[in-house]
Amino acid sequence: MSLAIEQREREGIVILDLKGRITAGEEATLLREKLRELAAGGMQKCIVNLQGVDYIDSTGLGTLVVCFTSLRKQGGKLKLLNLNRRNIELLVLTKLTTVFEIFNDEQDAVNSFFPGREIKRFDILSFVKEQASG
Repeated sequence: MSLAIEQREREGIVILDLKGRITAGEEATLLREKLRELAAGGMQKCIVNLQGVDYIDSTGLGTLVVCFTSLRKQGGKLKLLNLNRRNIELLVLTKLTTVFEIFNDEQDAVNSFFPGREIKRFDILSFVKEQASG
């Protein structure tokens, strides 16, 4: 299954809605190129909405890290939104929950770019406890 990327903007922040898989090959390349293009155009704030992503392999995970790092080097920020259980477990396992800011609510993700706005961050401890009891 290929990766589809739709771009929209909310309060000056680019939101990329992804649908499909982020895997080695054209999918990872497509995402990397899209974020490179946005950064080259001066985009500093990006939310990657993973609601429609059912699978991320190690290359896809590496792509997200590379995009996060290169954007940060340019003074920008990349945040993740709407991860499914499997993808959250993948980030927990790889300890990337300490790198990425993760959100379950789009407005909270948008608000996180504005100092002083109240936000509710993804609570990894609650997620782990929930998984252990369920």
